[in-house]
Amino acid sequence: MKTRIVTAVVGLCVLAVVLAFFNTILFDLVLSGICLLGIHEVFAAMGFGKRQWYLYAAAVPYTLLIMLTSSDPVRALVLPASFLIVLFYNVCLIASHKTLDFGKLSGFTYFSGVIIFCFYSLIHLKRCLPMQQYGYDAVFFILLILCFAWGGDTAAYFSGRAFGRHKLAPIVSPNKTVEGAVGGVLGSVLLGLVATAIYSALSTNLGSLTVHITGWHYLALILLGVVAAVLGILGDLFASAVKRQVGIKDYGTIFPGHGGILDRFDSVMFIAPFVSIAVRFFFYFIH
Repeated sequence: MKTRIVTAVVGLCVLAVVLAFFNTILFDLVLSGICLLGIHEVFAAMGFGKRQWYLYAAAVPYTLLIMLTSSDPVRALVLPASFLIVLFYNVCLIASHKTLDFGKLSGFTYFSGVIIFCFYSLIHLKRCLPMQQYGYDAVFFILLILCFAWGGDTAAYFSGRAFGRHKLAPIVSPNKTVEGAVGGVLGSVLLGLVATAIYSALSTNLGSLTVHITGWHYLALILLGVVAAVLGILGDLFASAVKRQVGIKDYGTIFPGHGGILDRFDSVMFIAPFVSIAVRFFFYFIH
């Protein structure tokens, strides 16, 4: 527990430093690096190694293209690049059909797509809510995503330890309980409301939300928090199911006491895209 707490504190400090450079390319580069580390963890989890280096190598420029480009001419390359990388993996399977397992290749491709979708959602928020026009709104919503995910994780952990009686998914994740899941939902909602109240109170000095926070917005946050908490549980169970099938305990060791990138961000995987999409509908009108 002590190791987990120390790692969490260090991680939060690093997060604060990264967010300090939110309005620079450094933020995008850090997210791209984390994304590529997560993809490499999947690459290793599927049993691929140095002999299959080309599978991961192909994913690197494709990931950077999606994560780092914002101009329309370059964005137009995403569709042909997607076609080429899918074609490349198909050719690899044909050429190495005796040694390259289709199931593992499919798992690597699909899981990598989920990871890119997750971390690109955070960059998408930054681009949709530029600081010059929206102040620190994008930073707030990114922190809200993490509050929903990690707040729910923490609340679920302690609720499960205190009240857990009924197993939620005993085969996939034996330690998770229904009571812990309920506590996680409540924790996500509560932390989201507290974070919103704090940001709303400080918004005069930090660059206010472009909409006035009303009772409707807090109701929307409760609904967002409930759905996000459920999605966080699904992301956690999805990552656990994959680990069970490939026979590993953790995806990595980069975070002592927590595991790898995916062990720490599994609950964020589905929350980030959902909140990034929903924010525009709940907090801003689309014209």
